[in-house]
Amino acid sequence: MITKNQILEAQKNWGNGIVKIGTLMNNNSDCIEFTTSFLNDMYDFKNGEILFKPTKASKEQFRSKFEMALSYFLGGENSYCSEDDGFAMKPWIEVEFINSGFIIEKNRALAMGNYFFKSKDQAVVKVEYTFGYKLRDNRLVIDLHHSSLPYSG
Repeated sequence: MITKNQILEAQKNWGNGIVKIGTLMNNNSDCIEFTTSFLNDMYDFKNGEILFKPTKASKEQFRSKFEMALSYFLGGENSYCSEDDGFAMKPWIEVEFINSGFIIEKNRALAMGNYFFKSKDQAVVKVEYTFGYKLRDNRLVIDLHHSSLPYSG
């Protein structure tokens, strides 16, 4: 059975990974290597379809392929998706999850809420999220990731 603590740990690991990607931005090979490992550890790309709707995507809103997720986080001149400027390359210094709620089943869980990204200049960006997790080999992996900026009217 999935526990709330497992979800909280997965969220902590995800946030720490986003921060680490940004710290590697000046070492291209290490950055690509870490981000590839991060995506393979955190997401279930190897075992099935992923539903990934990143925050700052408008032309290619939905990213079902590994290469599309890598492009979103790293961006760059030869990005898989031309609109990507590298979300994790801000760089962020902290990611904090504030959960609104959970739906937890035996091998599946959903979490929804806001997460806050803090930049070096202490600016904070609030983003709404829904993550879907599944239990694979006794650890949680993400198979649903939806992020969006709050409605601004």
